[in-house]
Amino acid sequence: MNGYRIVLLGWLWFSLCIVGNTFSIAVEASHSFLACGQQTYIVDGSGQKIWTYPHATRDGFVLSDGTRILTLSKSREHPGGAVVKVALDGNESLIWKGTQSEVNSAHPTDAGTFVITEAGPKPRLLEVDGLGEIKKEFPLVCQQANHHMQTRMARKLVDGTYLVPHLLDFGVFQYGSDGKILGKLDTTVAGDESHTIHTWPFTAIRHGDGQTLVCCTNGNRVLDSDNSGKIVWELPNRDLPGEWLQDPCGGQVLPNGNIVVTSYAAGKKDPRAPKLIEVNREKQVIWTYIDGLPVGIHHFQILDTDGIKLDDPAQK
Repeated sequence: MNGYRIVLLGWLWFSLCIVGNTFSIAVEASHSFLACGQQTYIVDGSGQKIWTYPHATRDGFVLSDGTRILTLSKSREHPGGAVVKVALDGNESLIWKGTQSEVNSAHPTDAGTFVITEAGPKPRLLEVDGLGEIKKEFPLVCQQANHHMQTRMARKLVDGTYLVPHLLDFGVFQYGSDGKILGKLDTTVAGDESHTIHTWPFTAIRHGDGQTLVCCTNGNRVLDSDNSGKIVWELPNRDLPGEWLQDPCGGQVLPNGNIVVTSYAAGKKDPRAPKLIEVNREKQVIWTYIDGLPVGIHHFQILDTDGIKLDDPAQK
């Protein structure tokens, strides 16, 4: 097996004491998952790659029938990025070809549409059908100076509204179906009004009773707020066995309430650091994935636990 993959077998508890703190690690699960980043692939529960895709991706979903929806990074073929559909037999079709600087996400909805964000001089959210026909479109109210740092993982909620992280605006914005801003979840660290701590929101997940989990890249923190916007749970590096959060980009809330986060820069700084980290609400580490490679995982989707497929839709 390549790398330093930690395969979690059986039931094992141990503690790590670092700088006077005790961290509980519970090793008890295995996962299959889709990884999106400089490399795009699916890993089975034993850590073996069982599917690869030859292009870098920013976001991705595996549908219930096995179809993969991939948001492609900008390239010579797709200078503005793209969204493609890849069937189980390998047949690929184009859903959307980017028209600006980059395409950052594509969220499949229950209606069979795809919620797409484009960054550029006119940042916007689009909802398109499987043939790329625009069903809804509105501008995103984010800064214009840095296109790459405008938006990331936009998601459509069950009430028809949209949750959109704006990185350099330090907030997760909720847009109505008409494009009007309904609210903002501020990710600024308390007392840091000058934004010297770069807690840029990357992924925002609505779960539970109106809670919102946010992965803040660069600032290396994951926070969870209640339906009033009050932070009720937070995961910083001081609560982990090491500096494991290095640009936490993607995240997923599992059906049992556990949280999985990807640490995008982990392999670049330390090949022994985990790329994916699962913790429970008590911040015990349940599972990690380590491959020892310098390439990062931008986002991901956990597909099954101990061989049991997770129910749709994935909260990611």
